[in-house]
Amino acid sequence: MPAFHQMTLTELVRPEGFDCACGKHHACPMDYLKIGPGAIQETAAMVKAMGSEKPFIVCDQNTYEAAGKRVDALLAEAGIPHELYIIPCAGQKIAPAEWEVGSVIMHYDPSCDLILGVGSGVVNDICKVVGNALGKKSAIIGTAPSMDGFASNSSAMEINHVKMTLFNRAPRGILLDTDILAQAPMRMLWAGLGDMAAKYIALCEWRMSNIVTGEYYCEDVAALMRAALKKVVDAAAGIPDRDPQAIQAIAEGLIISGIAMAYAEISRPASGTEHYFSHMWEMMALERNQPYDLHGIQVGIGTVLMMKLYRKFREIQPSRQQAEAYWAAMTPEKWEAQIRRIFGKTAPEIIEMERKGKKNDPAAHEERLNRIIEHWDGILAAVNEELPDEAKLRALLENTGMPVKPSQIGIDLDDTVNAFVGARDARMKYMSCSVLWDLGLTDEFADYLRQVAEE
Repeated sequence: MPAFHQMTLTELVRPEGFDCACGKHHACPMDYLKIGPGAIQETAAMVKAMGSEKPFIVCDQNTYEAAGKRVDALLAEAGIPHELYIIPCAGQKIAPAEWEVGSVIMHYDPSCDLILGVGSGVVNDICKVVGNALGKKSAIIGTAPSMDGFASNSSAMEINHVKMTLFNRAPRGILLDTDILAQAPMRMLWAGLGDMAAKYIALCEWRMSNIVTGEYYCEDVAALMRAALKKVVDAAAGIPDRDPQAIQAIAEGLIISGIAMAYAEISRPASGTEHYFSHMWEMMALERNQPYDLHGIQVGIGTVLMMKLYRKFREIQPSRQQAEAYWAAMTPEKWEAQIRRIFGKTAPEIIEMERKGKKNDPAAHEERLNRIIEHWDGILAAVNEELPDEAKLRALLENTGMPVKPSQIGIDLDDTVNAFVGARDARMKYMSCSVLWDLGLTDEFADYLRQVAEE
């Protein structure tokens, strides 16, 4: 079997998938995949290839203008009956949340057999959730290369104002017309770059978790993600000019990233602590009924922040005494007070997650601490092998014009530090912020972040 990172997109999405040395059967089967200029003309061909007789089109007001109107017309010209639903947003952007999912389901025509999204991250995530709930295939016609979830089997959703990852079914059809993608707002192009830059840290922390917790890890999937990352990084300089070759390369890299997540059946290859800055900021904004920036832009800034923290991470000399003293001082009452301070109204959800997951259990902490100390050289090897030069990565992002500091998107120092401190508790995922907690270094690193965040 050839290595995944050397395969074409067509090979990667073959229906039969692959038996891997890691023990998993990797698959991201698709009925149709097309990326390139003018690809929207293949809309009817994709619908037919998916065996659909009547698709249900979902878009928002913006994506209707960008491509939905054209999709509607193309299907009508081809004589394919269909229904169209535009999620109302009253001038605001739609959210990946219960109201939007419920709105789509309530307007769904049961005679339809395919959920056909027209949009990018939020529309795609909503359609994956709806398709999974209704037992229908989904497909996506992209309008912006703003995220890497087109081909993934997960959706980043807001549930009771808590940002959660739901695992459902990957779309079985993807059309990315690079002429349309190139016309997306520049902030959405930046978002795609920011979401991909995060993969350096995601891969590093996936290896970390494998070392400390024994979590599943596949080197072949990691190599596929590295290939996707390289494709996007090599093309990044063309983003400000909307260079067609750059847009094509970025679109392909984003699709490959989604395939890697589908292969692993987890978001691990694509998401680490850097993503949790974005998740935390979004939850804070929801708590305050305030708007927030694009996920990929926030993730890009989170990546820059994490690269700064990894400067200090490399200097750690693990101390059992310090870890145990920190743990003894962090009583359940103190931990809960911290959770209530940072998470506000969503704190009960976080506390309940801990009650079920028990990551604060002293015996579990002791076991993790033993493995951290025993395998510290391996943890540092993951850091040094996966992470790029900090200055070069920052320059890569900055040269496209995208923001790289929290203040540039209206995030203050308190919210930046609180996002870092709360990241470990926002999910059950084990990351570098979890390693710092287990070593008793969270407060020390929070103080350091306060000093360097706006450098």
